[in-house]
Amino acid sequence: MKILGIESSADETVASVVDDGQILLSNTVASSIEFTKAYGGIVPEIAARSHIESIIPVIEEALKTAKTSWDHIDAIAVTKGPGLIGSLLIGVMTARSLAIAKNKPLHGINHVEAHVYANFLTKTTLPGYQLPAEPPLFPMLALIVSGGHTQLVLFKNHGDYKILGQTRDDAVGEAFDKVAKILGLPYPGGPSIATAAKSGDPNGLELPIARLSNPYDFSFSGLKTAVLRASQALVGADYTLPSSRLPERLSETQKSLVAASFQSTAVRTLVDSLNRALKEFGPKSVVIAGGVAANQELRRQLDATLPLKPIYTDIKLCTDNGAMIAAAAYYRRQIDRPADAYSLGVFSGLQM
Repeated sequence: MKILGIESSADETVASVVDDGQILLSNTVASSIEFTKAYGGIVPEIAARSHIESIIPVIEEALKTAKTSWDHIDAIAVTKGPGLIGSLLIGVMTARSLAIAKNKPLHGINHVEAHVYANFLTKTTLPGYQLPAEPPLFPMLALIVSGGHTQLVLFKNHGDYKILGQTRDDAVGEAFDKVAKILGLPYPGGPSIATAAKSGDPNGLELPIARLSNPYDFSFSGLKTAVLRASQALVGADYTLPSSRLPERLSETQKSLVAASFQSTAVRTLVDSLNRALKEFGPKSVVIAGGVAANQELRRQLDATLPLKPIYTDIKLCTDNGAMIAAAAYYRRQIDRPADAYSLGVFSGLQM
């Protein structure tokens, strides 16, 4: 069964063709990252216009790369949320139109849940991908970490899961972006922090890890504030110094120190919770999903501390992609009916 997956929840327009939920046949991406970098973050109106321009060419290229045609596509899957409303609408309206015109079943997919299903892709005809050798086994513990989401989820089976904990404020990826801004490092913050941290001491600053009533919930706002105060102290200033003045006063050595200490503490927050859940629930597999799953310090700490080897997909599939949408749809087809192509809607907030 070949499924075309369409993803447009943020600033990237992506389409992929996946066969039988595990075989990646194409992964075509059009990004507006240059605009995003210029403005220091995603501008919803620019992202939506970029989707309008790119979505049909991206879909056509995905079919071409997969060496297939509409006659051999069995279903269409599209992100219905969460995400930016304008961006989501472009993807969903395009998918609805194609489903009607091509007479194909349509599946609306939860973006956050779909990140987990990138790890179910185990084979590909494309060069340059390193995929898991086998799909995860249930029960499965999933740490979903990205710019917009931080969740720890226990999956008993496809569609049968329980959210053990989630962030109460900033997602971990969002915290990386905000700390990068404090240090004057370019957007996106994750790669910038990781690069700066390479020459810094991860134990150089004592930064806090939030302790919450639910041990599986996360909070990164206090850590972000602690980074701000530590940065102000490094330049001999107090809390009255605006964060916008810090980049010009911090030396490169100090920026690396702050970046390394922040990254180590943020990652340790995630790793501690995951280790605790692993001991309590005893899953058969552990999956790390989402854009922050590409962080090498996270992978290093997990590999060093987890008694069960975690499953990661290729770094190119950690960020938003159509393959995860198509893979999720394959398994969702087994438990859900197709959506109504004339009425499928979108949602911006987190619903899982």
